[in-house]
Amino acid sequence: MVLPRKHLLKVDSYQAGKPIEEIKRQLRLKDVIKLASNENPLGPSPKALEAVRKALSSLNRYPDSNSYFLKRKLAKFYGLEPSNISVGNGSDELIDIIIRAFVDEGECIITSEAAFLEYKIMSSLNCRPLITVPLKYFKFDLDEIKKRITQKTKVVFIANPNNPTGTYVTKYELEEFLKGIPEGVLVVLDEAYDAFIDVDDFPKSLNYIKRKNVLVLKTCSKSYGLAGLRLGYCLGSPELISYLERARQPFNVNSLAQVAAIAALDDKKFLARTKALIADGKSFLYKNLAQMGIPYVASVANFILIDTGRDGFVLFKEMLKFGVIVRDMRQYGLKNFIRVSIGTKKENIRFIKVLKKVIRFR
Repeated sequence: MVLPRKHLLKVDSYQAGKPIEEIKRQLRLKDVIKLASNENPLGPSPKALEAVRKALSSLNRYPDSNSYFLKRKLAKFYGLEPSNISVGNGSDELIDIIIRAFVDEGECIITSEAAFLEYKIMSSLNCRPLITVPLKYFKFDLDEIKKRITQKTKVVFIANPNNPTGTYVTKYELEEFLKGIPEGVLVVLDEAYDAFIDVDDFPKSLNYIKRKNVLVLKTCSKSYGLAGLRLGYCLGSPELISYLERARQPFNVNSLAQVAAIAALDDKKFLARTKALIADGKSFLYKNLAQMGIPYVASVANFILIDTGRDGFVLFKEMLKFGVIVRDMRQYGLKNFIRVSIGTKKENIRFIKVLKKVIRFR
């Protein structure tokens, strides 16, 4: 028998939100809604869809390996240079690339418990030790993370806002954290959900990439509805970005993702609609959860972490019977919690109705 690397056997693979078609097939349901993966309930950006349609006839050609036009579009969008940008097959791939590019044997990574699972998974796959620090009031405890930094620390991942809690690190907290951080420690700010921010004290991460030890991750999956095309990007100093460019695979971003992202960045109307829908939906869910006496964590993202007061996995399975897919939090160590993505008004109403039924039946 051919055996894998021993380290692979220790990896707890990522459990994605269940697809709608799978649930329809398994439970023989005709009408299923998915509120599990923090996707855009409006679908993709219309401008992105049109760009994809126009690009379909060129699928016989390899994509631009350097994402020339996309990097220039992003550079103009953020007021940077193309040399400040590396593009990946989703933020997931960029997390892997960062670890492979910077974390040597004998060095370690630090992040929080109950943070994005890919930090843990990619650290394990690359055989690099990961130190996790408990959350404090469902937030990254930057003071404690800073205390854990040693000469062996190479990368610190900070999800801001954090998935699955929806909490965020303030500008003051981040700046205090960065003071005294060794120059040889790379700080990665993962801002997958930053488009939904509606608070004044969120840090402006572009102010920090001038430092030689800060990278910022962003994605088109959430706000622009391009999750199926997998398009993430990293912003940083030209020197740091050059190392990522060496470590990535050629043609890692497909041609449709590139043209879709270029077009989506111009779709301000769609982004405004998305943000308004999320804000309204969040208020609706907050109000109803409060009326039901169900605790939740206030979120600045497009999802809410909910304390069910019981086994969240059992509640997740019961909701599936009514055609509502949410996310159970076992992999995050939050046994009594579920995470629900903000959907359309109709989807949010259905979620509340089903939640009431499931709780009543228990």
